[in-house]
Amino acid sequence: QVRLAESGGGSVQAGVSLTLSCVGRGSLFSRHGIGWFRQAPGKEREFVAAITWSGSNEYYSNSVKGRFTISRDNEQNTVYLSMHNLRPEDTAIYYCAGHRLGTMPLRRSEAEYWGQGTQVTVSS
Repeated sequence: QVRLAESGGGSVQAGVSLTLSCVGRGSLFSRHGIGWFRQAPGKEREFVAAITWSGSNEYYSNSVKGRFTISRDNEQNTVYLSMHNLRPEDTAIYYCAGHRLGTMPLRRSEAEYWGQGTQVTVSS
């Protein structure tokens, strides 16, 4: 069983950068595909970015492409989400989620386990 813990959220001004971390504890985390999702108040949880177990492939939603970068360090059992040029519409709780087969979880239904989330608030 793998447990995920997100960190790095906070309240920032628009235009700045922030990096979120997702630490996995449990066996075989380094073999799992990991995704980041977010949920804004009153909205459904949506896909943000994902990475394969090896880090060889990444995928981004159109709303963050070019501004966010997902990466991982399997020796540290950590997946990162580097967010640049943040906008007020990026305000949400950010969750990381895993997929045991190693491919990228691109939909909520493909994520098999979740972290508790970290709040990101961007003010204009």
